[in-house]
Amino acid sequence: MLLSPQGRMQAAEEAVAQLREALDGVGVVLPSLGVDVVSAAGTYGLPLVELGRCNLDTALRLAAVLHGKAHPE
Repeated sequence: MLLSPQGRMQAAEEAVAQLREALDGVGVVLPSLGVDVVSAAGTYGLPLVELGRCNLDTALRLAAVLHGKAHPE
């Protein structure tokens, strides 16, 4: 399925919103989370999601959440 530029951007924005909501649900905030505008301007594939930069505390909390999901007690 080939999406229009508007459809590509909408799909990327929806993915970012879902990821932001899921991360928020486990207490992790990535302040720079968003759509990578350079890839969104392209015509091949879907745009990339920019996870961005985060501080050490956020990185450790994210790692703990992921580790907990990978190795449930």
